[in-house]
Amino acid sequence: MFETRCFRILDANFNRAREALRVMEEYARFVLDDAGLTAAIKEARHALTHEVVEMVARLQAGGSVIRYRDIIGDVGREIATRSEYERTDAAAVAVAAGKRLSEAFRAMEEYGKVVEPTLAAAIEKIRYRGYELERRLTLTTQARQRFGHVRLYVVVTEELCRGDWFETARAALRGGADCLQLREKRLTDRELLERAKRLTALCREHEALFIVNDRPDIAVASGADGVHLGQEDLPVAAVRRMVPASCIVGVSTHTIEQVCAAADQAPDYIAVGPMFESPTKPQTRIAGPATLAAAHAQTGLPLVAIGGITAENATTVLAAAPCCLCVCQAVIAQPDVTAAARRLRDVMDRAVEAADGPSAKEKRT
Repeated sequence: MFETRCFRILDANFNRAREALRVMEEYARFVLDDAGLTAAIKEARHALTHEVVEMVARLQAGGSVIRYRDIIGDVGREIATRSEYERTDAAAVAVAAGKRLSEAFRAMEEYGKVVEPTLAAAIEKIRYRGYELERRLTLTTQARQRFGHVRLYVVVTEELCRGDWFETARAALRGGADCLQLREKRLTDRELLERAKRLTALCREHEALFIVNDRPDIAVASGADGVHLGQEDLPVAAVRRMVPASCIVGVSTHTIEQVCAAADQAPDYIAVGPMFESPTKPQTRIAGPATLAAAHAQTGLPLVAIGGITAENATTVLAAAPCCLCVCQAVIAQPDVTAAARRLRDVMDRAVEAADGPSAKEKRT
């Protein structure tokens, strides 16, 4: 009798887990447009079905747990809380599904121990896979919220500025930059920290984001909004342990393989480049807009196009995929920094309006 009730529990939570995975999959597919995450969730759903159905079939001589289902006699069928029917948006629906998935897996694993230890062990493996999918889904959603609004991202390096580096940064913000990155390789740690603190205050004054290149320690100490990592820097997971939960973490990539590897780590944005030849960061291989388009087809994380972008070629980049434009010399090395930033911002804004359509523009006006 007790074993029968355990099979009822397995059946209920098997269905609950599959349903949760389907809800998460639909969000990744239709809201995030994230092909990589969609595929990963779908694979987990099929793996769950295969493990449970095959295991139960062996235990029940070809039968299934559905024979133990008792909808009429289920005393919990009519029990519900008000919060179950309250969701603020699609993201909340997906997050709730992720939590439900974890609970269902745990129940299956624990009661599976009564029925067959090998079943419990198989569910445990899938449970950890579910945790990872929940993490990626949640972090991708947060990335959209935290960084998805950024359009013009300007890298500040003193040696490329025509005038004072700080006034150059201020001028870029006046021109419409909504994110600045401090990239200095030759300063002492103390000098770098002092500059980072000044830019933190300046960006907050202009309601823009501020990112520190390479150095999570400087980002944390200065109160910056985030840190940008190169391919040779610490991995995203290690940096997440060092910085506050609110800290934005971005990653540079140059190939579609690197994009896919970065997407698995779920940073807040993925920079793809160079788009064109760039004297600031010369590369042996030009990724180009084609790699940006491939990245967009693979992940729903915010994308940052970088490398050799100017007001003249920006439309080619924006035609490849929705993205943020990241520039350096095209703004900070120009005689009129504010005007240079404004030209790029205007190109970006026109592209966004064209993508949104006339109705979106009417709503804003």
